[in-house]
Amino acid sequence: MLKAVILIGGPQKGTRFRPLSFEVPKPLFPVAGVPMIQHHIEACAQVAGMQEILLIGFYQPDEPLTRFLEAAQQEFNLPIRYLQEFAPLGTGGGLYHFRDQILAGGPEAFFVLNADVCSDFPLSTMLDVHRHQPHPFLLLGTTANRTQSLNYGCIVENPQTHEVLHYVEKPSTFVSDIINCGIYLFSPEALKPLRDVFQRNQQDGQLCLPLGEDSSGLWPGAGTIRLEQDVFSALAGQGQIYVHLTDGIWSQIKSAGSALYASRLYLSQYQLTHPERLAKHTPGGPRIRDPEVKSQSLPSLNQMWFGVFAPRSSLLLLGNVYIHPTAKVAPSAVLGPNVSIGEGVTMGEGVRLRESIVLHGATLQEHTCVLHSIVGWGSTIGRWARVEGTPNDPNPNDPRAHMDSESLFKDGKLLPAITILGCRVRIPAEVLILNSIVLPHKELSRSFTNQIIL
Repeated sequence: MLKAVILIGGPQKGTRFRPLSFEVPKPLFPVAGVPMIQHHIEACAQVAGMQEILLIGFYQPDEPLTRFLEAAQQEFNLPIRYLQEFAPLGTGGGLYHFRDQILAGGPEAFFVLNADVCSDFPLSTMLDVHRHQPHPFLLLGTTANRTQSLNYGCIVENPQTHEVLHYVEKPSTFVSDIINCGIYLFSPEALKPLRDVFQRNQQDGQLCLPLGEDSSGLWPGAGTIRLEQDVFSALAGQGQIYVHLTDGIWSQIKSAGSALYASRLYLSQYQLTHPERLAKHTPGGPRIRDPEVKSQSLPSLNQMWFGVFAPRSSLLLLGNVYIHPTAKVAPSAVLGPNVSIGEGVTMGEGVRLRESIVLHGATLQEHTCVLHSIVGWGSTIGRWARVEGTPNDPNPNDPRAHMDSESLFKDGKLLPAITILGCRVRIPAEVLILNSIVLPHKELSRSFTNQIIL
């Protein structure tokens, strides 16, 4: 039997995801139409022999999380439980703290997945590799260019055996172009090194106690274990850690801009995995833009704004567009590529939507244009308004490029990035919101460019 553990973190994490994480825990933010961690759960459920999925984090088990877990258990017919940490315990502390629940039933091995990654999750392939040559730790790796590799955990492998010889988390100089994807397969023996780290932390903490203070209890910091620095770096080169390289899709989801990019990757993946989720071009329905449309078919700016579209010959039956069944979209709206429309959304005539996520209950009135943006829950965009951001996509000419870690500011100025409208924002008619972040519950009266609107 197999198990899976998804590390979802907590509210102190994911601050770069604000203001979107004000309304919903980051792991439940919709990416390509479904909560972020549903992609992880779907991948785990497809692995033969999977018996249980555990979520570990320090979010309070509130109504959205409880409701999601109940729905996921019914959909995937698997036990899915949430285990709440008493405090932030790091990437490895939760695994050790809940070791009895993980090992209950005697699993052959268990997957560990970070919630803030987007991937095609080659879990069955990793399992085959593990069964062919069992080791305590198997890491999923991919390649990055020399500059971007410094932002990740870097792996030096033996090219013949794929043993991890050296591991450095976010090095200051170039170490390797192989980076850690945050997706692992551990054998039960992998928990023993975590126990050693825990005991060492406890001993170190007791040595730091003031003279005469009782040291018989547990030092509070002993449970914090950093999987990457405390375990991988320490055990590299000892024949315990191996890496499996993937050339599939992979990206971190650290910010709103990276969530928009992840949505694009998943929507593209739906062509193979979930074609039923993609909107079809039907008579009387909204027009779906082909992500591969040729340059001679591109409409002018006026055509994009007013909803006039290119010849029907340039359309595919399936575009990279997700529309929730309850959304109401006018037939003259032009959508795509790479668009996700949530539950209860209303879109008027002539709306143009591209490279964007529109969340539950939002309203886009007639002839609005939304490009490279995220429209928050219950927000309203007035007629003829334009909401636009600047994408921060990986270099398309570098096959090893990934999303850069976005910095919002430089020299005290807000850098161009995607536009984010928080929850229940109201944008009036005929204004432009460009490269801006609008905090929740704001009612604007004019245009804004490159600003955070408090």
